[in-house]
Amino acid sequence: SSHEHKLNFRKSKEACLSYIQDAMLQKQWKRAAEFLTFYVESLEKDYSREHVGPSEMIWRIGTEVLCHRSHSSMKEFSCFMEQMKTLGVKRYLKVCLEHVFHLLCNGQIDEAYQNLSLAESWRYGEQTAIQDREMKLVQAYRGLLDYYSWSKQKNILLEHGLDGFADLSVEQEMHSCFRKAATNLKEIIKIPGVWDLFVKCYVDMLEFYGDPNEARQVLNEYAYNSRFPANPNAHVYLYQFLKRQGESKKSLISALKILHDIAPSHELMIELNTMLQKSKKRKKRRLGLEVIFAVLDYAGWKENVKAWSCLARQVKQILISEKHLDWIKQEWNSRRDWWPAFHFSRYLAKRNWQENKSLSYEKALVAGILLGKDCKYFKYVSHQGCKAQMKRFRMLKKFVNRHNSVYLRISG
Repeated sequence: SSHEHKLNFRKSKEACLSYIQDAMLQKQWKRAAEFLTFYVESLEKDYSREHVGPSEMIWRIGTEVLCHRSHSSMKEFSCFMEQMKTLGVKRYLKVCLEHVFHLLCNGQIDEAYQNLSLAESWRYGEQTAIQDREMKLVQAYRGLLDYYSWSKQKNILLEHGLDGFADLSVEQEMHSCFRKAATNLKEIIKIPGVWDLFVKCYVDMLEFYGDPNEARQVLNEYAYNSRFPANPNAHVYLYQFLKRQGESKKSLISALKILHDIAPSHELMIELNTMLQKSKKRKKRRLGLEVIFAVLDYAGWKENVKAWSCLARQVKQILISEKHLDWIKQEWNSRRDWWPAFHFSRYLAKRNWQENKSLSYEKALVAGILLGKDCKYFKYVSHQGCKAQMKRFRMLKKFVNRHNSVYLRISG
């Protein structure tokens, strides 16, 4: 019966998809390709009986298989993509974009640009308006490739110092690429979203042509417009721009303070800590201590000598001045339960001593102050340093022993 046929067809289709999924998970790409072929053939045979819209599934699976099969050629991939473009009008621009990404990953810049130009001229009734977002992406990536061409021409001009007609020709080509790139990049970064690469390229061109005010406006909008998602890179780009422009320490600190709130483990926090430590204002020095403690809460910083050096230096300054021990106590209170095992175990003391004695020194100073002279980490490192007759470790031991009362005060 017709009903039984439909039921059997649905079951066999689901089984086939299950086999494909299993083959892909096991990275059996040839097997996955064979099952996909059976899947497509069965749909073609049954298409008149029941309308099924499998084009996106075929596109996604086929793309994955072709990308992973070692002997698949670019010609095969492009041929498959051209078929996919005609298979589903609703996904035409998405397929175009994926084709372009694959071409770019394989260094075929000109072919990618050509595909973007063809996609930009695509029109299909109401679908054109429905796919407005994808069309903007197509235009934006074309702008990105125009920026790439502009950058190449700029480097030729700067490096080779052409003269006469050759110089004029390169300069004209460069300006033409700039106009096309700027038009498309400017449009895409107005839409709320994460547009890091597009923003960087647009700002680069604006700075080159001596328009820092427009560049500043773009970066401020990208970083502070509430319609855009929170994005650490937006604040990084603004900070780097301000630094290039020679802005005041106040402006630089202001930009990095917001980055600290969003991404406290960012590498620029070392720069923020350094600037804050040098400040004459007590409030900023206090923030500097908070910043460096927060950085060392993250595993990626556990063995970073610079970070431990920043903390050791500030802790040492506080001890010598005998002021603001409450700052250390406030930071330590929320960490006393987990930092000892996280940073100051005997195992880490041995490993750090073997791998990096400078790291051991900085960490031992901090450990000795926070956990006292009986701390496992401090005892091991200071003993090894003194045994090796290294003067700075003898001085470290004396310093911690002299200030052991601080441990009692901050430990409550």
